[in-house]
Amino acid sequence: MDKIIRKIIYPGTFDPIHNGHIDIATRAAKLFDSLEFVVADNSEKNPLFSGDERSQLISDSTQHIENIKVSQFKGLVVNHAKNSNAIAIIRGLRHVSDFEFEFQMAMMNFHLDPDIASLFMMPDEKYIHLNSTVVKDVVKNGGDISAFVPIGVNKALLSKYSQ
Repeated sequence: MDKIIRKIIYPGTFDPIHNGHIDIATRAAKLFDSLEFVVADNSEKNPLFSGDERSQLISDSTQHIENIKVSQFKGLVVNHAKNSNAIAIIRGLRHVSDFEFEFQMAMMNFHLDPDIASLFMMPDEKYIHLNSTVVKDVVKNGGDISAFVPIGVNKALLSKYSQ
């Protein structure tokens, strides 16, 4: 009998990935057979890193977790979930304010495909204040974010802002 693979996708811009993302992915990867980071192109954002750079930073930052993969996708995340045989989409919630947007997206995804579940997970409280915009802003202004991002991400940010 074939084993059913329980796969979840973790979509986001990840510009760049930080320890809050990794915390959520690490815990979600324990609940599923496979977790796939899906690096999204968001037309409303102007990312610092290219899609390929973000994908590589994620791969490098999560290489210690064996059931994590990385892909890039344009279009509706729920379609990518279905086409990649995922059963769920994971999203991080830091604050109550995140919930309203995520709830709307989850309801739309459910409307588009009720077979794809939406799961929400909070990061460890030490990362609750993190987001990629804050990380970039701190580095751009000479602050130290080494406690909040993997070494490779820190080096990549320093390199981008020293150009």
